Amino acid sequence: MNSMVSKKKWTVMVYMAGDNNLDANGITDLAEMKKIGSTSDINVVAEFDRAGTAQSTKRYLLSKGTSLDKDAKQSLGETNTGEPGFLVDFVKWAATNYPAEHYMLVLWNHGQGWDDTDIFAGERLFEGRLMRSSRLKHAFFRTSVVKAAKLASHDSRLARAILIDDNAKDFLDNLEMKKALLEVKEILGQKIDIFGMDACLMSMAEVAYQVRDCADYMVGSEQTEPLDGWPYDTILQLMVQNHDITAKDIGNEIVRKYIESYKETGDEVTFSSSDLSASEKFADAIEIIAQVLTAAVKDSASLSKIVSARNKSQEYEVYDNIDLINFCQLLKNTSVKEEIVKACDGVIDAITGVTGLVLLSEYTGTSMKHSNGIAIYFPTRILSTLYETNLDFAARTKWGEFLKAFISATRSQ
Repeated sequence: MNSMVSKKKWTVMVYMAGDNNLDANGITDLAEMKKIGSTSDINVVAEFDRAGTAQSTKRYLLSKGTSLDKDAKQSLGETNTGEPGFLVDFVKWAATNYPAEHYMLVLWNHGQGWDDTDIFAGERLFEGRLMRSSRLKHAFFRTSVVKAAKLASHDSRLARAILIDDNAKDFLDNLEMKKALLEVKEILGQKIDIFGMDACLMSMAEVAYQVRDCADYMVGSEQTEPLDGWPYDTILQLMVQNHDITAKDIGNEIVRKYIESYKETGDEVTFSSSDLSASEKFADAIEIIAQVLTAAVKDSASLSKIVSARNKSQEYEVYDNIDLINFCQLLKNTSVKEEIVKACDGVIDAITGVTGLVLLSEYTGTSMKHSNGIAIYFPTRILSTLYETNLDFAARTKWGEFLKAFISATRSQ
């Protein structure tokens, strides 16, 4: 980092993958950021990859009262936001030129939770492009799966990726995201204070555990996000007006500001903040309940109660995602065996206890009323082959083993 540049309190870094159907929304969000802009305490920087090859990717130091063109500090030409190195280079540029005591990194684009399915494989093969690896991939998005599929240029299939780049036919999977964020941590010389995802469906157990070593706090949504995304102006205004506010409190206020911005729109949304230092306690609780439930599905009466709780649980745009606390609460109330009740209590405490994972969870709309801040993958028919391959969470907790046992048991009924 440049030792000649004085540090500010915060540097807010927004990495905007707009080379897709979100290009216009990117311009809108940059305008929101500019309503506040950089101050004597805060640097607000962004990198925006626009749709198509004609418009260059640019890096900005955003200011109030200037034109966006005047805020541009670098023009990079065409970039691939699905390539981890571009994200790392952006953070290195930001930290070198605009150092701070604390850092917030926001990934802005599409989102699909943990799902690492490659939507571009067929197109690359058709065009004679080589795949970067034999494994399938993942993504973020801010419209729902169906809406994004209808809006995107590749609308014949479901969009699944984080930092999706239509032109490069690429995106960032969970393995790449963890690798990139660990490099970011090394560049900063510290964990990211707040890791934010302006993207759909990202507040999941699997995602939180994947980035546990890279950031102190995480903010995101269990449900899909409307195209308006975050209210950047009110979030930045809060940070400007509260010089000594902590990262934990900023994370909680982002939740409140996000929910407040949708109370009058009719959108039914969720948002939550998580303390990633609680990840191992949380993983321990999941491992226990996974083992207990794996044994329980061998008993037809217990299996029936697990199926009932699963089917009544709070669901999201993707059917396989459910609210974890709601599932545990429902299961406890079905007169299950004491070891299952104890395991459920352990999970609830690991999420909502004094040292729990979720700090604050809020929602709007009756359809979201059983949301408690963290979703988990719980398919009922088919287990993705990628689940146990790409995720630290699956390897650590044995949740994937329970899912296999559950699906097998229900099929044999």
